[in-house]
Amino acid sequence: MEIKTILVVGAGTMGAGVAQLAAQQKFQAILVDVNQALADKGKAKLAKGLAGRVEKGKLTQAEADEILGRIRTGGSLEAAKEADFVIESVLEDLDIKKKVFAELDKHARPGVVLATNTTSMSISAIAAATRRPDKVVQMHFFNPPVVMKLCEIMPGKKTSKETLQAAEELARRLDKDPVVCHTEAPAGIVSRVLGQLLNEATWLVEQGVAAPADIDKAMKLGANHPMGPLALVDMIGLDVHRAKMQTLRRELNDPRYQHPPVVDKLISEGKLGKKSGKGFYDYSEEKK
Repeated sequence: MEIKTILVVGAGTMGAGVAQLAAQQKFQAILVDVNQALADKGKAKLAKGLAGRVEKGKLTQAEADEILGRIRTGGSLEAAKEADFVIESVLEDLDIKKKVFAELDKHARPGVVLATNTTSMSISAIAAATRRPDKVVQMHFFNPPVVMKLCEIMPGKKTSKETLQAAEELARRLDKDPVVCHTEAPAGIVSRVLGQLLNEATWLVEQGVAAPADIDKAMKLGANHPMGPLALVDMIGLDVHRAKMQTLRRELNDPRYQHPPVVDKLISEGKLGKKSGKGFYDYSEEKK
C-alpha cells in the first residue's frame, strides 16, 4: 500500500513531534487527540517551535509554512478512514491503548498498519484489541522525534514479516535509522539498557556514594556521555522514570530494576525534574 497520509494519535510532545516529522518528509499528517482543542494545542506548539527555527535562520518562513500546511488536526479517531498508516502515541496505559486500537481498527481500511510508539507496553496485548494483530507493530521514536535518528521497531507475537518490513521502510522514509528487534521483549533495547544505567545512578544517590553533580560529571568525563544520568532522569521526569522501572521490575521479575526510596521521596515532594522546576537538580532560576 502506498503511504501518503499518516495519522498520528496523541498530540502531546511525542505525537506532535512525529506529525511534524512526517510533514517535514512530505507526507500529509493528521494529528488527533481526544478533542479538537487538544489537537490544535499540539499543532500550536509545533508552530511556535518552527517559528523559533525561522528566527535562528535554520528554516525559512516559507518552509515552516509548508510543513504546517501538511498537518491537519482533529478530535476523532474516524480520521483513520483517510490514513495509509497509523502511529499511536497516547498515554502509557494499556487499557487506554487497547481502547484506542479497537477504535482505530473499526475505522482504518483493511491492510493499514497500526503502529504504537509505546516504550514498555505489550505489543501483543495491544494487538489483541484488534481484528488485525498481524498489522500491529511497535515504532518507538525518541524525543525529540525530529532530531533523534533512532526508531526501534518490534513485532508482537502475531506481527507479520510484511508489517515489520513496512514499518522499517517508513522509518527510513522518515529519515530515521531503524533497528528491528527479532522478538517481542519488554521495553526493547534502549529503554531496557538505559533503564538500568539510570536506576543505578539513583541508587548511588540513595546510598550516599556521591553527589548528583559528581555522579553526572563522572559519567560524562569517564564514559563520554553527553549528559549525566541524573540530569537525564530529570529531563525524562522522575515519575515517568519510576513508571518504567516498575513495569520492567514486574514484567521481567528482575530486582535490578527496583528503584530506590529517594525517587519516591522526591516525587512525593513534587520534585519531578525539569518540568516541575526541581528534581535531583534545581531548575527554578532557569525556569524564570
